[in-house]
Amino acid sequence: MSAVTFIPNPTEPRDLPGRVCLTMPAEIDFCNAAELLPLIMTAARDHGDRLELLVLDLSCTSFMDSQGVRLINDIRHRLRPEARVRLVARPDGVTSSVLELTGLRRDVPVYDNLAEAMAS
Repeated sequence: MSAVTFIPNPTEPRDLPGRVCLTMPAEIDFCNAAELLPLIMTAARDHGDRLELLVLDLSCTSFMDSQGVRLINDIRHRLRPEARVRLVARPDGVTSSVLELTGLRRDVPVYDNLAEAMAS
């Protein structure tokens, strides 16, 4: 069973004015991607017109298939045009490889750590 809750990491900055960070689950695939979209969009809409940056922290995500890529693209297209999306992924992880192979990395900046992504 896939978890669709966001796991907070109390040692990292999470929400700053106009910026939201969501830690994604360990796996993103056909089992949970459709459930994640409304959760992420609700978190983004909770900030209304103030949302400038949405960071999706994939550093704990050990598996992601094409549905994860589709999820990120859907999020990008549903946010207000002024809101930016940034990703955090381990450089040596599967998620980073998927982002590279699919070309999504060209469209969405990927950072090695959360602090850099939140400061972007």
